[in-house]
This record gives sequence, C-alpha cells and structure tokens, in this order.
Amino acid sequence: MPTWIIVGAQWGDEGKGKIVDMLSASADMVVRYQGGANAGHTVVIKGEQTILHQIPSGILHPGVVCVLGNGVVIDPKALQEEIRMLEEKGIEVEGRLFISQNAHLIMPYHKMLDQLRDKSLGDMKIDTTGRGIGPAYVDKVARCGIRIVDLLERDLLKQKLLRNIEEKNAVLQRIYGEPELDAEAIVNEYMAFDKMIDRYIRDVSVLVNNAIDEGKTVLMEGAQGTHLDVDHGTYPYVTSSNPTAANACIGTGIGPTRIDGVLGVVKAYTTRVGAGPFPTEFDEDFGSRLRELGAEYGATTGRPRRCGWFDVVVANHAVRVNGLTAWAVTKLDVLDTIEELKICVGYKVGPDRIKKSMPSEQGILLQAEPVYESMSGWQEFTSHCRSWEELPRKAQAYLDRIAQLTGTPIALVGVGSGREEMVIVRDDRVGWIAEAAAASRKNNLGE
Repeated sequence: MPTWIIVGAQWGDEGKGKIVDMLSASADMVVRYQGGANAGHTVVIKGEQTILHQIPSGILHPGVVCVLGNGVVIDPKALQEEIRMLEEKGIEVEGRLFISQNAHLIMPYHKMLDQLRDKSLGDMKIDTTGRGIGPAYVDKVARCGIRIVDLLERDLLKQKLLRNIEEKNAVLQRIYGEPELDAEAIVNEYMAFDKMIDRYIRDVSVLVNNAIDEGKTVLMEGAQGTHLDVDHGTYPYVTSSNPTAANACIGTGIGPTRIDGVLGVVKAYTTRVGAGPFPTEFDEDFGSRLRELGAEYGATTGRPRRCGWFDVVVANHAVRVNGLTAWAVTKLDVLDTIEELKICVGYKVGPDRIKKSMPSEQGILLQAEPVYESMSGWQEFTSHCRSWEELPRKAQAYLDRIAQLTGTPIALVGVGSGREEMVIVRDDRVGWIAEAAAASRKNNLGE
C-alpha cells in the first residue's frame, strides 16, 4: 500500500485539511511532519465545521492513527484544548494519537519573544501568528530546546529551564522592558502536562516505519505551504520550518525511498496571509469581492487573506522543489461568477526580460510585473459537479491550461467546502489518489 505526502503549493491555506480528511478514509495512518499550532485545517462535515491546529484531520475518521512527528513543535495548552474539543464531539483520541518523544515544546517565553520581536520590527515585521513557532525552532537549532523526552527527568528539565529562562529574562528585561518569568511555575506547569501527555508518547520513527513495513497506507501532511518554506519560500516572509515534501522524511524519521507520491494542493487562484511579496495580488476592490466569495479568512487567526490570480511561476516552483506527482485544485467554485480569468505565466523584471522561475531576490520579486494569459470564465455554478464531464467546458479548459503549464496532472478538484463537494478526475497518471477519493465517496462520507 502507498505512502503519499500531501503538501501545500502556494503560501498555505490551500485546503490541505479537506484533502487529507477525504483521503484519510482510505488510509491507516496520517502523520504531521512540521509546524505547530500556527497551522489551521478546516474540515466541514454535513455543515459542521471542525478546525484543527496540530492534530491531523485524519482523526475525524474512526480507526485512523494520527501521529505528530519529531519535526513538529508542540504547544501543550493548544494540544490539550484540541484533544478536549474532539472528545466533546465524541471523537476517540486516546489510542489513536501518538506524539514523538523527540518533538520540541513551545514554552511561554517563545510566545512572548515571538510577539515582541515582530512588533518591534515596525514596517518590516513578518506578521507572524505570534504562537511562538519561530523562537521554538531557534532554540531547537541552538541546541537548548526542551523536548518532550526531557519531561521524564524533572531535575534535568529544571536545570535546562533555569538556564534558558535566565537568558530569556535578560532579553525580555533589557531589550523589551518586560518583567521576569517565574522558572518554578513553568517547571510545575510542564510537569503537569507530562502526566496528561505520557500515554500519547512513542518512538515515531519506529511506529511509522513499522506501519509501512506492514503494508499500511500512510499519509504525510505538512502545515503551511511551499512558499513559506524557510529555505525555498519568499524569505524572510516565511515560516520557521520546511513544509516542502523532503522534510516529511526528516520530520518523522523515515527514508526517502519509502515515499510513493506527492500530491500538491493548490487553489484555483492564489492567496497569502500577512506581509511579503505577492505579484498577482488583486486591487482592493476585486480582492475584497473574492475574499467574501471564498471566505478567505485565516482559520488560526481570522486574519483576512490577500487574494490574486493563479500564478504558474509559484506553482512550477512547487512542482520542482516537491517533485509533485499530481494536483488537487481547490475552490474552483469561488470563480464561478467571474467573467474573465487570468493566469500569470511569467514575471516582467526589466524592460525586455521575462522571468519564468521564482526569483530569490526580494527586491526583484517585489517589483515583478505579472505577465498574464486571459481566459473566459464559465459563469455557471459548479458545486453540484462530481465528475470531470459534469464541469462546464470553460472550467475544464481553465484546469487543462493549469495542468499543461505546470506539466502536472490534476487528480482532484474542489467545488465547495464540504467533504462531498469534490470532482474526481480519472487519469492513470494520478495513481492511488483517485482510487482513494472514489472509495471515500463510496463509503458514503458526506453523501
């Protein structure tokens, strides 16, 4: 059975949660490999919305095992709240959720430093979620982070925390004028968390490799999107980890030879949250219109998303750095009423220069002028469509052009927020994805 990676191909918010939720019906295990509670996956089942920040959306399917790998940074309070929310919905968590003992913990000082530093940058701020993700990864790389396994040794934990808090207090007081943190209170708080979380802790590398050895179907999911990758994104306006497909191996402890395919999730247009370059961004009036049509507000923070036309430069960068096997195109229905559509096929970066690959230079990207192809909109509602043949011909032409320009076949097309609102494309090139989506529909999930 296959092991597939599901990865966002734009700046996050592409609808990965819905895709993972749908494919989870045919999976045995869903593994999250990076990020933290700054992510937000929204799943709508029979009109009821569930928003998950750390736990994979596969938890909504009975019997599916969900795993948080060593590459994830864990927010104890947010995790406890998420587990409580799921249990109140009648969803069994214990025995189905497992967390790597090597995952790092987000500490109170990480959140404080995240918010204070971004605020101090003024006009140059990154506009982070303020959830402490960046500072937690900084401590991980600086080799002074607190891992879940450290909770097992109270004396060592206290020793590490006292050293860390002494350093953080100096920064908080001298640079930001904030009061000192209470080390003893933090130790007690995290020891209490250890008692709650102990039953979920596993050696995730062994767990996931054993599942693959046993022939189980495994989905690997990242948070955010390719262009928020700290190495391959629009630096410095990125997240602090690697959402791209290769990190699925590092963030869980499996080898690259264990991966069978990579599904890229991309909107039929483009959005991003927060600051940073965005060449195809709409003007305010049209952006506001599409934002309302697509309910483009962040699941984690509620921040309004910036909206723009589909960008092939962005998409092809994601194809290359992730090695994409197929596309899942979401939110096609948001474009149903638009008369004329545009696709960006390159950037004009000088009087006679058109660039078709993603510039690394921030200055060039900020000044790049998109080069567009125009296509007629279909101006028909698509939310009832469940097969390629049912889509309007002009919608088919739009999707065909995306597949042609990116050299990547389309496996799934989202035409609404519900589980059932999905077009399955029959194509031998898309492998297991279409089979899994069809099985999900056959199992009467949402239909």
